[in-house]
Amino acid sequence: MIKWGIIGVGDVCELKSGPALQKAEGSALVAVMRRTAHLAEDFAKRHGVPKFYSDAEQLINDPEINAVYIATPPDSHAHYTQMAARAGKAVYVEKPMARNYGECTAMVEACKQAGVPLFVAYYRRALPNFLKIKELIENGSIGDIRFVDIRVHKSLHPDIVGQSENESNWRTKPEIAGAGYFYNLASHQLDFFDFLFGPIVRAQGFAANYGGLYAAEDTTLGSFVFENGVIGQGSWCFASALESETEKSVIYGSKGRIEFPFFSDFNVDVFIDREEPKRLKFEMPEHIQQPLIQMMVDELNNKGKTKSPSTGESGARTNWVLEQICQRVDRA
Repeated sequence: MIKWGIIGVGDVCELKSGPALQKAEGSALVAVMRRTAHLAEDFAKRHGVPKFYSDAEQLINDPEINAVYIATPPDSHAHYTQMAARAGKAVYVEKPMARNYGECTAMVEACKQAGVPLFVAYYRRALPNFLKIKELIENGSIGDIRFVDIRVHKSLHPDIVGQSENESNWRTKPEIAGAGYFYNLASHQLDFFDFLFGPIVRAQGFAANYGGLYAAEDTTLGSFVFENGVIGQGSWCFASALESETEKSVIYGSKGRIEFPFFSDFNVDVFIDREEPKRLKFEMPEHIQQPLIQMMVDELNNKGKTKSPSTGESGARTNWVLEQICQRVDRA
């Protein structure tokens, strides 16, 4: 039985992940932690969690816990991962994995030295719509892949961030998040394409701040090359006009293309030469991280050959790509 403790029970834990740790087969959520004790207690009571803490070290050292889920903002991911690794606990960390690639490699090394697994919450690697896209590509449905195009164009107040009214907007503070919304959202996209085509081995880009609402970049353009030779490009603008808003990724092949959103809905549109366009619709699990969590739990419980598709190594690769693309330029 995998017995979890959560560090940082904020909004992401309410529906996406916390209940999934309870409902996954072979898994139990036994303790939660938040620096504000009454908020930790409130979460524990509402979700039927036996124990709560206001100190992360106490949770990590709880002898009943054998796996730790780190759901704090990125600035504390490396610190808590290293603490959990030293205590011999398996680690599941939110995305982006850390503020920078250096922190990611330190996390991977700490877990390797301690002999504990490290997983990252890139849960799209286990969702049905994205698995269908992978199947279509591998079956050659749109022929040989030509290139990938990612577009996320939103206004200065994007509607896809998932931030509550009561939550501090840490996502636009580089000292906490590593960068801005680009790190928060593009990380999901670039990680999925790593899952689809393998590692990105070359990447470059430019980033700037046009809106002036915060310190981080709000507009980023990038290009990249995968290990298998597929090339891609992306534009992430969080300072566009409302009429210019779009959120769509497209994979172009020699026989057609696949279009899909990452954050807007769960449809996949397939266009193949001399065939009628198809829209594939998918139902998502109530707790969006549960499929990935189940795969992690099965791996930790040594159930067959089940392996989590999202690891510390793959998560670190995504941070490396983010850094290569997000090269800030000064505006005159």
